[in-house]
Amino acid sequence: MSKALFIVDVQNDFTEGGALGVQGGDAVAAAITRHLEAHADDYAVIVASRDWHDAQGDNGGHFHHEPDYVDTWPVHCVSGTEGAEYDPALSTDAVTHHVKKGQGEPAYSLFEGVTDDGESVAHLLEENGVVDVDVVGIATDYCVRASALDAIEHGRHVRILTDLVAGVAPESSDAALAELAHAGAELAQSGA
Repeated sequence: MSKALFIVDVQNDFTEGGALGVQGGDAVAAAITRHLEAHADDYAVIVASRDWHDAQGDNGGHFHHEPDYVDTWPVHCVSGTEGAEYDPALSTDAVTHHVKKGQGEPAYSLFEGVTDDGESVAHLLEENGVVDVDVVGIATDYCVRASALDAIEHGRHVRILTDLVAGVAPESSDAALAELAHAGAELAQSGA
């Protein structure tokens, strides 16, 4: 039985100054780096995901010039751009697998992406006997939520490290954490 860490979408476009920057994103990036420095050896698998949208087209309706911020969004995390890169405060030295999601379509959960070798996250978990998953990253109320719910659906025990996530808005982030707890996720601090 082993453990995985999911680092969800800690990218320039989701941290301060980005196309969809969230308050506290840079601080979360730095805090995740500190967590990795102290705890990387606790994890058999460390997966970092990135939105990685196509430069051409609307990515299956995901991009819109008048976004509703529910199903449609401004252009963000376009493959090969600075906005799609990891936040500079996030060290990815300990990351074992990088996942890109949303290529040509909307995608919120890192389970919708694939590694650079074309492997799915579900396959990685099975292959490595992962039972427990810690989830950190951006945004609590969207991609962190979707990734954690999918991990629960795949039969994993999930902990949301609440001091290592940042959301779009306090109300929707609180609602997402409540939903995750109701679904069976444990809400914990990274030092716990």
